[in-house]
Amino acid sequence: MLSRVAENLYWMARYLERAENTARFINSTTQVLLDLPRGASIGWDVLLKVAGLDDLYGQHYAAANEADIMRFLILDERNPGSIIASIHSARENTRTFREVLPMEIWERINGLYLYVRDNAARATHGRSQRYEVLNGIIERRQSVIGLLMGSMSHDLAYQFIKLGRNLERADMTTRIIDVNSAVRLPDDPAAAETARERLWMSTLNALSAYQMYRQHVGVHVAGPAVVRYLLTDPHFPRTVEHCLGEIENCLSELVDYHKPLDIARHAWRRLGAIDFEALSTEALHHHLDQLQADLAALHDVISRQYFYLHQKSAIQEQGAGQ
Repeated sequence: MLSRVAENLYWMARYLERAENTARFINSTTQVLLDLPRGASIGWDVLLKVAGLDDLYGQHYAAANEADIMRFLILDERNPGSIIASIHSARENTRTFREVLPMEIWERINGLYLYVRDNAARATHGRSQRYEVLNGIIERRQSVIGLLMGSMSHDLAYQFIKLGRNLERADMTTRIIDVNSAVRLPDDPAAAETARERLWMSTLNALSAYQMYRQHVGVHVAGPAVVRYLLTDPHFPRTVEHCLGEIENCLSELVDYHKPLDIARHAWRRLGAIDFEALSTEALHHHLDQLQADLAALHDVISRQYFYLHQKSAIQEQGAGQ
């Protein structure tokens, strides 16, 4: 497979996953704000900090208010991680290599783009409309993945799609969990405990994990148990451990996979070393930062291993023509 094709498929999957998880991220934080008891608080700027977009936001907006942050995360194409920019990029990647994918995939992704283009502005006109539009994005994106899984040969092209999807998903799962570290809890112990339970319930709901958590862990929602489940459960498809397992499976289908596999297993060992019962908010934030750094390193190695060949060729051709 051409490295240029592999890179575009990998990024198509990452962009689509990023758009869906940004929608989940926003809906989760909105629900947290609605559920928090008196005395607890969280600022909208936490979305920017956890997503690593606070510096870019500051270049274009003067104040961190809800309306501007929503516009930046959903509508603003100056933010390459915004929902509309991510879906537009996924669409362009898909259009370029339509012959590699089932024909219906282009139609679904183009339909998703048209839906976002026509409805994204409504997401800035109140929380109820925003929730409706973002859920529409999540549902349409999930239909794309379902179609890919059911109608595309699981060949090398599919492995690069799966690789990008799981790497982005693992990273975004850590960021959604990390929102809780920015909440200021009330001073009253009973109110603080209620707030914690609601926060973790919102986190589970953001990842569509609440029902599976109840089945496999228990009905009581407690921070250490939720974090352990979302980071280390091997069976639920949005946990970091499951995503790392899927990444390993993808790498085993490729050539020269030893360097990226070493980094994936390093991240896996980091998960295994976490003491969830003695985990403070600050320690959790630190562990999540380290996992995000591991995933960024994994992306860098995958890029050097499989995608730089066509980039080097393009540079060499450009130099020869000058």
